[in-house]
Amino acid sequence: MRTASTSISTTITMVDYEVYLEKLALFGRILRQEGLDVTPNHTADACRILLELGFEDRAVVKTALRTVYARSRDEQLRFDRIFDSFFLSEEAIRALDKKHTEQEAAHAQALEQAQQELQGENDSLLYNEAQKEAYASLSDEEKQRLQNLKNRFLGEDSRNPELYANMIHSVFARSIMEQQMMLEDAATGQIAIDPELGLLFRDISEFEDKEIPKAVMYIQDIARRINGELTQKRKRSGRSSSLDFRRTIRKGLETGGRFYRLAYRTKRTRKKQLVVLCDVSGSMIQFSEFVLRFIQSLNQASGSSRVFLFSEEMKEADAFHLQNMDLFRDYVRESGVYGRGTDLGGALHALNEEKPPVLSPASMLLIISDAKTVNLPLAVHELLRARSRAGKVFWLNPIPERKWKYLNSIQTMSELCTMISCSTLEELGAACRRLAFM
Repeated sequence: MRTASTSISTTITMVDYEVYLEKLALFGRILRQEGLDVTPNHTADACRILLELGFEDRAVVKTALRTVYARSRDEQLRFDRIFDSFFLSEEAIRALDKKHTEQEAAHAQALEQAQQELQGENDSLLYNEAQKEAYASLSDEEKQRLQNLKNRFLGEDSRNPELYANMIHSVFARSIMEQQMMLEDAATGQIAIDPELGLLFRDISEFEDKEIPKAVMYIQDIARRINGELTQKRKRSGRSSSLDFRRTIRKGLETGGRFYRLAYRTKRTRKKQLVVLCDVSGSMIQFSEFVLRFIQSLNQASGSSRVFLFSEEMKEADAFHLQNMDLFRDYVRESGVYGRGTDLGGALHALNEEKPPVLSPASMLLIISDAKTVNLPLAVHELLRARSRAGKVFWLNPIPERKWKYLNSIQTMSELCTMISCSTLEELGAACRRLAFM
């Protein structure tokens, strides 16, 4: 994309319009990934319209493309957001370029300062580039604390700097490692680029109340896409290879006995019987609510589902109350199982003892829990029983997979069933898509 020096923020600033037309294909793919129904014909129509209207006025170009690509109000809002981030005005390009230049200069200066502060008297105080990046992002107070410690034991007044070198290095390394974990948990890179996109990559447990409506909108949007993909898949694979003789003969009689219109048997689609065991202890209720919103929205994935809530006790959720997920938390608090400890073994035992049996070879058991439970041996025993009765067992865990190695209960349970890390909305959406297409 090349910009004209005389244009202001209202101009798309294209001298070579052929470059702009080529970018429409990429723009169409991005719109399609965001859930808009975009076909090659739409892109061709957009090219013809823009060749007629010209490229001078940004507002005219935006309106013309919106008319082609977006129909409903929801699609128009998504189109506007993608257009503004994809096609930048000259003013925005200059401001962005200046901002990036300043950020690169500040970053280079911070790394150079980190290099100087991390230099030691011997090879025991050497750090790699990733550690230098993390050190540079530490607060000024933490840097000063580390430098004071270093000067105290390794400075000129120190009696034996070599004796304390390894100790100082371990203190520095620990602070740097904690900073690296904090940056990873906060998804700092994604949030800095796009706060809305960052919501997809942030830990669900850290969402604020004001961010819940936006998160719910993302869930509904992802669920719509999955439902659409399932519908298209069933349409493509709906016809069986077996010939339906009765319908073929009936059609042949309509055309004077000529059997040139063949009829095939339709495949029966068997939807999953889903059994959900949902942890609603204090730390789990928000994650459980998001998972149930996905399940409620995926009407193409499962034929029937039964939801059981548990903390210290287990109780089957009323299907009527689950229809309105906005009142889910109130319903859980009134159910009497919210806010207590977690006894997964007791819940699985109660589920296994249900009469008539809830689990069968045709059912899929979906466990929603962080695996922090009392009486781990009982939980292991009852999970093995449930696994022998259900067709498949899956576990959605809100704890990031990189932290599983620190929790013995997760390491044990993950060996007994398919456990999927779902600490973010992006991971949760990917897990639900995986389950829906099984």
